[in-house]
Amino acid sequence: MSFQKPSHTFTKIHLKALRTNSLHILFSLSFTVFINTLSFGQVDLPKDGETIRPIQETEQPEIKQNDSTTVSVNELLGVKKETDSVLSDSIKPKPLLSSTVSYKAKDYMAYKKKESKMYLYNEAQVLYDDMDISAGIIIIDYTKDLVYAKGITDSLGEYTQKPIFKQGANVIEPDSIVFNSKTRKGLIYNSQTAQEQGVLITETTKRVNDSVYYLKNAKFTTSDNYDDPEYYFLIRTGKLVPSKKVITGPTNLFIYDVPTPIGLPFAYFPLSKKRTAGVLFPSFGEDGNRGYFLQNGGYYFPINDNVDLAVLGDYYTNGSYGLRLESKYAKRYKHSGNLAFRYENLITSELGFPDYAKSTIYNLQWSHSQDSKANPSSTFSASVNLGSSSYYQQSINQINLPNTQNNTLSSSISYSKTFEGEPQANISLTATHTQNTQTESISMTLPTFQGSLARIYPFAGKDGVKSGIIQNINLQYSVRAENSITTTDSLFFKKEMFDDAKLGVRHSIPLSTNFKIFDYFSVSASTNFEETWVVKTVDKYYDTANEEIITEDVNGFDAFRTYNFSTSIGTTLYGLFNLDKEGEGKKLQAIRHVIRPSLSYNINPAFDNYYDDFEIIDADGTTKSEFTRFENSLFGTPNNTFSSSIGIGVSNNFEAKVKDSDSTKVEPKKIILLNSLNFSTSYNVAGDSLKWSPVKISGGTQIFDNKMSINFGATLDPYALNTNNTRINTFNIDNGGSLFRLTSASLNLSYSLSSKDGSSDNKNDAIDNRLLSGGRADDLFGVSQDFAAQQGTLGGEEKEERESDEFYNNKIPWSLRFAYAVNYANSTRQDEISSHSLMFSGDIELSPKWSIGGSSSYDFKNNGFGLTQLRFERDLLSWRMNFTWVPFGTYNSWNFFIGIKSSILKDLKYEQRLKADEGL
Repeated sequence: MSFQKPSHTFTKIHLKALRTNSLHILFSLSFTVFINTLSFGQVDLPKDGETIRPIQETEQPEIKQNDSTTVSVNELLGVKKETDSVLSDSIKPKPLLSSTVSYKAKDYMAYKKKESKMYLYNEAQVLYDDMDISAGIIIIDYTKDLVYAKGITDSLGEYTQKPIFKQGANVIEPDSIVFNSKTRKGLIYNSQTAQEQGVLITETTKRVNDSVYYLKNAKFTTSDNYDDPEYYFLIRTGKLVPSKKVITGPTNLFIYDVPTPIGLPFAYFPLSKKRTAGVLFPSFGEDGNRGYFLQNGGYYFPINDNVDLAVLGDYYTNGSYGLRLESKYAKRYKHSGNLAFRYENLITSELGFPDYAKSTIYNLQWSHSQDSKANPSSTFSASVNLGSSSYYQQSINQINLPNTQNNTLSSSISYSKTFEGEPQANISLTATHTQNTQTESISMTLPTFQGSLARIYPFAGKDGVKSGIIQNINLQYSVRAENSITTTDSLFFKKEMFDDAKLGVRHSIPLSTNFKIFDYFSVSASTNFEETWVVKTVDKYYDTANEEIITEDVNGFDAFRTYNFSTSIGTTLYGLFNLDKEGEGKKLQAIRHVIRPSLSYNINPAFDNYYDDFEIIDADGTTKSEFTRFENSLFGTPNNTFSSSIGIGVSNNFEAKVKDSDSTKVEPKKIILLNSLNFSTSYNVAGDSLKWSPVKISGGTQIFDNKMSINFGATLDPYALNTNNTRINTFNIDNGGSLFRLTSASLNLSYSLSSKDGSSDNKNDAIDNRLLSGGRADDLFGVSQDFAAQQGTLGGEEKEERESDEFYNNKIPWSLRFAYAVNYANSTRQDEISSHSLMFSGDIELSPKWSIGGSSSYDFKNNGFGLTQLRFERDLLSWRMNFTWVPFGTYNSWNFFIGIKSSILKDLKYEQRLKADEGL
């Protein structure tokens, strides 16, 4: 394709129709060059230093109409010269053109016959198909088949309106462009091309076709400052495939235009928008017990658009190794989740040495969540964290540091479904797992089935209104079937773990009603019938030969049935203490007290028919021992003691009305003094001794604008102890003591304070890992030291703009978090603080780019610090630098990291780690 020299002079654009179709065809063909913009080959080019001068008003060419009428440029553009002039092809284009060509310019569009050139001046633009070219000047040379696009110089001498070329998602912003319409090749000068998270700043670019560009003296960077990037890779020669890759010759790193020795004879930069398979480069270091190591290296597999897989490994020169499989999956409007399996084979010391040891540990994590839009009537979710009890304590991968403080591993997999109807039915299947990492005990339910029917009101009116004792009578039905397993870490996933499994089914039918008396008292009454099924019972007898009690398991179906009755009455009392009766404008104006007393009565019959006895013959004679064949039942045993008890409870709430500090507000502000203050006890009417149960006290509140949470509790026993520290049927006050004996108490405080209102949500993969591992979302247990894994997330967070000095932050942002807990025990006169600890964490941003932080804990009972971590972070614009230090303890170590934030260059990093007791 080439431009043909027109045989007719240019006619007036506005309002008049063209005399011949040939002129329309001429303009249609003249702009087909923009189908393949940015192309240029080795054809006639402007000489070095040659510039294209913009058309001045004094150089207005003459435009002839039918070779007889002379028309000026102003006449051609019409009277309203300031308005845009737009020309669109109106005739049916030839097959070469697949779309309409549109172009415009603010000042003028003119064709100079002597030069055979078309000029578009000031805010010129050409649109064709998915292509858009904007520039200060666009010139078409029909003789040389060239197209020029460049900016213009304004009255201040600044170069403005640089060309902007858009085609699809690709955007190029050069100083100037030259095209050849025959070869469909071109040269681009001083261009800036955004590619994924990076940008190419190129001195000269040769466009071969739509998908291949050759580069000369190009800079590749992820910096936001294109004019003066703080770092870049200088590409002397290279090849660009837009949105796919950059392949270069000799390349080295420049930092603030200073060359560094970091370079390669060739380089490859992936630019694909899609996930692609590739190597995950490891981090390296040294461990005193296992030698030099490589950690977190491997390969990434994008299986499809919904699932990926990362295979990672660790290797130590003494033979230790680790393997991790991590997969994430997601399907829009369906579900999402991740799956990870970790295995480590650890060798300590060398074979033949006395401290030589070898062990294997593993961990499995799975998280799955279903989109609420997927199926409203059924849901499936999973949160699994199981494995070796010592995994987090023994693992030497730095990502597990915060999880070393977790004492419990837990898992849950559940499915639930709702069946609409009258009544509505619900079923659920749940598998759970709880593992204590200290005792290595494991409890599991495989599985638990629960089914229920919605509450039914058999005596309700036809209009659905329920009032009074009869119409409020309702009943439900629920069933729970469970297979419970209790085992240890050593028997986990072995057949022995099922030997002591317990299977049971419980059916429950509660019947209840509620009503009001005297308008102020709410009364409720209920009875509950339960039937329990078991598949294994026990039988006991006394072996006279060996003088021991023999317990035998009896396999077979059996069941027991129980019922109980309860009723309660309660009301609500309000008290208001006005402290500003005279309207003097006191700060504290009133205190509001809400009291909710309640009185309950419970009856639990004795089911003696499920109990048997056997004779024991000893030296003192024959005695009888009582037992029930259901004593190992999953849901407990039937009650064999009649109980008739009265429960007493009082709950309190205190609020204050204070004068608002904002004088424009008329209404006082409400402040919660005590969110709750509860007292409860019970009296067993049918008991023969120790009829009163201990008084339990609990309460909580929030202060400092709800930033500090306070919870407390205590237990008061009215009975005394004998010399053996056993409760006796004598009140403590009658035994020479106080009215109540304090047996236990607890206090918990948590406080979060920040210089900024609100809190930022910094969720990332490291926090998700801590939560799934049973840890905390905050950093009171420390943060992961695997900074390379957080390169594309945590390091890329935007910080709020502040008024501050470059080296000193006038408004220093800071945050402080702490959790305090103390427990007192005195049930057997031990009179001791059973636990007393403080955890704290804080961060300070010394400058807009510098921040420091730390976390630690102190055990006041054992007088020692827990896991302590100090953190330092430096924001280096496109880079980030981190240093963490655990100064003492089992996990003492330090870690230094510096790397590029962008995920496409995340493997360009330096990381060094060393255990403190091995290298300091």
